[in-house]
Amino acid sequence: MVDASFLSWPFFEARHRQFAEGLRDWTAREVHSLVEHHDVDASCRNLVRSLGEGGWLKAVVPQAYGGLSPTFDVRTLCLARETLAYQDGLADFAFAMQGLGTGPITLFGSEALKERYLPPVARGEAIAAFALSEPEAGSDVAAMSTTATPDGPDHVRLDGVKTWISNGGIADHYVVFARSGEAPGAKGLSAYVVDAQNPGLMIENRIDVIAPHPLATLRFEGCRVPLSQRVGGPGEGFRVAMATLDVFRSTVGAAALGLARRALDEALQHASSRKLFGAPLGELQLTQASLADMATGVDSASLLVYRAAWTKDQGAERVTREAAMAKMHATEEAQRVIDRAVQIFGGLGVTKGVKVEELYREIRALRIYEGATEVQKIVIARELLKMHAQQSKH
Repeated sequence: MVDASFLSWPFFEARHRQFAEGLRDWTAREVHSLVEHHDVDASCRNLVRSLGEGGWLKAVVPQAYGGLSPTFDVRTLCLARETLAYQDGLADFAFAMQGLGTGPITLFGSEALKERYLPPVARGEAIAAFALSEPEAGSDVAAMSTTATPDGPDHVRLDGVKTWISNGGIADHYVVFARSGEAPGAKGLSAYVVDAQNPGLMIENRIDVIAPHPLATLRFEGCRVPLSQRVGGPGEGFRVAMATLDVFRSTVGAAALGLARRALDEALQHASSRKLFGAPLGELQLTQASLADMATGVDSASLLVYRAAWTKDQGAERVTREAAMAKMHATEEAQRVIDRAVQIFGGLGVTKGVKVEELYREIRALRIYEGATEVQKIVIARELLKMHAQQSKH
């Protein structure tokens, strides 16, 4: 039984509660039949199509292009990811990448790019991807080496390698970040929308991870892209990437929260039904202590996630500190909650096919992608020091 009492918190409006309740009913009814974990490509295609048909992908696109809200409503995005992750990690992945893969277009794209790429994504007819990471440039975006070289008056040529690209190999388009050279470091990057069939774009290899998702390494060799496909201005790629991540980073925490809530529910069910020494496992004080810690961890993560989302929705230009805190705490706390659930299950907890074992594999990557925990600590500290310096001047 899903505990939805948090929806009564003042962070939410009636429309958020209605959205969450509708999606929860849909996921319980539909997701199981759409997911075949032995074929993640087919599963993701099925999920994207069905999420689109159900109208749920409207949450990742502005109203003017077939979406739900005038602009991103981060609370809705977080509720969607939490609800989907509770049911299945791959369902959350399919939803999230539709948003991340079009976020730069929504925030910075030309009218022509928005009209071309956003409506099919909202309908579940096209799959999106976000290509930022490289073999030697993950968290350090300024170290990017993929280049965008002028090729005639109206084109650039992309050359380089991107890796850990979610939806790599199944996406219909990629938002690709490359060094365009307007200035050194982070100020010399630009972003481009590259169609999957564009000559010069190759899927170099697929990447297998402990919780299967479509991941790939992309290679660009003389990949000619029209300048009209650039997202934002020349040299604005870092700004485009950071603004997009600023919106979606707290939603990673929401996905972790969904996994943690499911682990707590599974642990409660097992502790109530499993007999040990002639009584339910839940009557043991050490089990009760674990359950108490798990519930407190879930609530603390939830408060940080929805504070960040609410703050952004109130019009804050940036929520760098709040989103970093939410992402860091929620993913780390979810790892602890799920680990305790596995321990409560005992040998069953590490048995393939048991839900808590699946959750254990699913949570691990969330502590790394979109900025590892260690990077989030640096971001938080820098924001605090910046704030302190500004206050000291007054």
